[in-house]
Amino acid sequence: MKVLIVEDDKILSNTIKQCLESKFDIEQAYDGYDGFVFAKGNIYDAIILDLMLPEMNGYEVLQKLRANSVLTPVLILTAKDSLNDKVKGLSLGADDYLVKPFEREELIARVEALIRRNNSFFTNDILEFKDLKLNTKSRKVEINGKEIILQGKQFDLLEYLLKSKDTIITKEQIFDRIWGFNSDTSTNVIEVYASGLRKELKKYGYDKYIKTLRGVGYILSE
Repeated sequence: MKVLIVEDDKILSNTIKQCLESKFDIEQAYDGYDGFVFAKGNIYDAIILDLMLPEMNGYEVLQKLRANSVLTPVLILTAKDSLNDKVKGLSLGADDYLVKPFEREELIARVEALIRRNNSFFTNDILEFKDLKLNTKSRKVEINGKEIILQGKQFDLLEYLLKSKDTIITKEQIFDRIWGFNSDTSTNVIEVYASGLRKELKKYGYDKYIKTLRGVGYILSE
């Protein structure tokens, strides 16, 4: 599970990261513009959004995301605690609202609840496709009860494809989710790992289910 923190106070951002990093992969943006750019790729399972941000405030970020059909659940985390602020944030499309200062346990519980409501995979460690089973906790993959050994990024790619079954995912989305915005490599690396993944799945006739859309990305589908 991948969570984006959009918070300009770097100390507070790192504190939030420390609260969540044992359960989630965390990325950070320190102003509203970067937060919007990161989030519009639609690669996150939840976004924690401050309201008082430089470049673009949190309300604007939220409004632009929803206008671009990015439906990632958003938790507003802010010092603005008036009823009007809460109503405005929720009416613009926020899913929850938490006022600073916050308790660590409550933050974790709220983020988990957001993801659980929006992602059925969160409550199930096993992802299945036909006779293929992927365990997100043990990071094991089996087909017909026989274990397949995958490299780390091959496993991550298969997991993302399974979670996005029957949905086209672009190379950019795959790269940003698995390698991250700050990676020094290029999107060409995706083809290398996709090829390696297909090679392993081909032993069981499952390579045919990963389809390449030339110039766009990939889709896992029957």
